[in-house]
Parts: sequence; C-alpha cells; structure tokens
Amino acid sequence: MRFRILDASLEKERSEWAARWSEWSARDVMAHPEYARLFARPGDRVVCAAAEGGGAMVLFPLLLRPLAAESWAREGERRWDAATPYGYGGPFAFGALPHDEEGFWEAYAEWCRAERVVTTFARLSLFPEQLLSFPAGVETRAENVIVSLEGGAEAVWRRYEPKVRRWVRTAQAAGLAVEVDREGERLDDFVRIYTHTMQRHHAEAWYFFPRSFFEAIRDRLRGHFAFFHTLAGGRVVSSDLVLCSAEHVYYFLGGTLEDAFALGPNYLLKHAVMRWAAEEGKRRVVLGGGYEPNDGLLRYKRGFARRGVVPFRIACLVHDEEGCRGLAEDRAAAAARAGAPWVPRPRFFPPYRA
Repeated sequence: MRFRILDASLEKERSEWAARWSEWSARDVMAHPEYARLFARPGDRVVCAAAEGGGAMVLFPLLLRPLAAESWAREGERRWDAATPYGYGGPFAFGALPHDEEGFWEAYAEWCRAERVVTTFARLSLFPEQLLSFPAGVETRAENVIVSLEGGAEAVWRRYEPKVRRWVRTAQAAGLAVEVDREGERLDDFVRIYTHTMQRHHAEAWYFFPRSFFEAIRDRLRGHFAFFHTLAGGRVVSSDLVLCSAEHVYYFLGGTLEDAFALGPNYLLKHAVMRWAAEEGKRRVVLGGGYEPNDGLLRYKRGFARRGVVPFRIACLVHDEEGCRGLAEDRAAAAARAGAPWVPRPRFFPPYRA
C-alpha cells in the first residue's frame, strides 16, 4: 500500500482527505477531517495517516501534540505524541480485502521515528469490521451501549427495558414533545442546557466547550449532525447533539435541566432519536458508556438496548521506549522542583501525561 500523511492545515491535502473519506460507503463522521479539526489545540497538527493500494484504503486521523507545549518540558523539546480525536477512532480500513496491515504499520512506525513521535494513543471504533488490526497494545477499558435498529422503530421499542417505556409514556402524558433541529437554530438553548449539566456533574474543564465549538460543528459538518430538543410548554428542557454517519448515529453531547427530571424528558428524547434514525435508514445508534463501570449513566443507556453492551477498546503504542521513560522523568523532576510531587495515574497512557 502507498503510505502518506495528509495535513489538514493544507487545503489541498484536507480536500484529498475528505475526497477519500467520501469514497467509503460507511462514511463514519469521526474519520472526517473537519471532525478531527474540532479538537486541535493551538500548536497541534491535524493529520491523517493514509494508505491505499489494490482497491483498499486506510484513514487514521490523528492529533499531533507538541510536547514543548507542556509546562514541564525541557527547553528545546522538539518531540510530539499522537492521539485520535475525542470519540471513536481508526485506523479505519475499507475497500478490497485483504488489507496490507503489516506494511501500513511498518510505514507508520518509520514516519513516527522520522517525525520524533514518541507515542500513539487511539480510542477505537466500536465496529471492529471498520478497523485495521493493531500490532500490539490493544486493551478493553470500559463498556459502551449500541442500539440496533434492526426491525425498525417498533422492534426497537419492544427491546427497551420496561422502565424506559414507562418513562417515555410519562413524558408523553405530560405533553412533552421532541423537535428535530438539523440547522442548529436552537443552539443557544442547547449550550445553556449542556453547560448547566456539566456544572451539575462538576465535569472536568475540558468538557466545557465554548459556543464556538458547536458553531464549528454547525458550519463545517452540515448534514452530519442533528440537535434534538424536548420541549415542555414551549420551553426546551432537554437537548442532545448527535453526529450522523452513513450507517450510524452517535450520541455526542447533551443534557437535561434538573427541574424537569420528574417528567422524563431525556427518555422521550432518546426514543425520538431512535425513531428518527430508523426512519433515516441507519443501522445503529451509539449511546456510549458511563463514567465508571456499571454506573448509573451506563445503566440508563443499557435500558435502551439490553443486549447492546459492547467493549470499548483503546490502543497504546510506544515508538520510543527510552523517550517515553525520559519524559516521565522530566515531569517528575519538574514537579519536585515545584514542591508538588507527581504520581502518575495507574494505567493512564501515555504515562508522562497522567
């Protein structure tokens, strides 16, 4: 396979990336260059490790993060590490089979050496048939929920847990209704409810996306998103943003006003997403997982698909063992000088970012 790196900062290469993506029948939104660009910090590079040959194609979207940007980095640091954007990543593989997996990984490792990339961290797609196999470093970290739309909306309804059906009926009896918003016309309502929800959960700062983040989705991913709003008496009380691929719909971000919980607006909203996705001809809805194993959020999502629990996997590749150890030592030394000893979190990858 012919291997090359496509840089999303260059319009020609970004267009080539998008053109290759459009040739894929599944057209997973998380492989699109505009999706990857959403998560780039200042100084990051957004690239795609792409390969093709014999009718097969591979797209591996990545954020290259400069280690020099870290407060603990040594002066003159020139190395990088790589990570897939938030969500479910690649390397996505499609086209004629078999794919030249060994050749791809050899080329990728050589490129990492040349570009001084120390590690690669990948959050993997929940659909193994979309992925190139990893040479090593793959492990299961959590459970996620996928709702199959096989049989249509009525079959999906019958597969809900009884509790979910009761909540949907409660919301309907209270006069709640769900509005589908393909243009982001109620973006202010969504941002207000999402921010309220993150504050209520005391979420990490990273999850407090600014309005400009959602504006970028609205403006650069047209046709690949939809907002769903539950209204009570004309007031939006629950709101979700979903991302749309050719085959799948992904719950992305959302929330509910606390004073509306008793009406079950979030249950009615998720039910509306299922019906809409089935009518759109999608195969599955991905609801994601929880914060902790078997927590309340995961149990809530599992209510929509009792047999839909699947493993969420990550891949951790070290391209420079000595460099990886040295970076952890640099961080520990900087923390000691500051009088705040640093202890890395167990199982966090890469360890020097723990």
